[in-house]
Amino acid sequence: QVQLVESGGGLVQAGGSLRLSCAASGPISRFNTKAWYRQAPGNDRELVAALFAGGGTNYADAVRGRFTVSRDSAVNTIYLEMTNLKPEDTAVYYCAADPIQGDRWRYWGQGTQVTVSS
Repeated sequence: QVQLVESGGGLVQAGGSLRLSCAASGPISRFNTKAWYRQAPGNDRELVAALFAGGGTNYADAVRGRFTVSRDSAVNTIYLEMTNLKPEDTAVYYCAADPIQGDRWRYWGQGTQVTVSS
């Protein structure tokens, strides 16, 4: 069993930046794919960014060019660098690992709140 713990959320003004971290209790290299999701009030959880075993990435259209997903296997941590933040980025952000199918993942973190003020 692997635990994922997010950190780095907070309150930031529009145009600002934040870096989210997702620390895993075990080696993240065992997972071919890792991802960040977010869920705003009243909305479904949506995929923000995915990181594949070979280093490839995929981003939601709404964040492409502003967000960057990366990993540091030495410290079993996944990152989401967020720049030029907008009020519509306000959400709880979750990391996920080991996809099952579609939006079903074996491991989820507890989430970290990001609030962007205008």
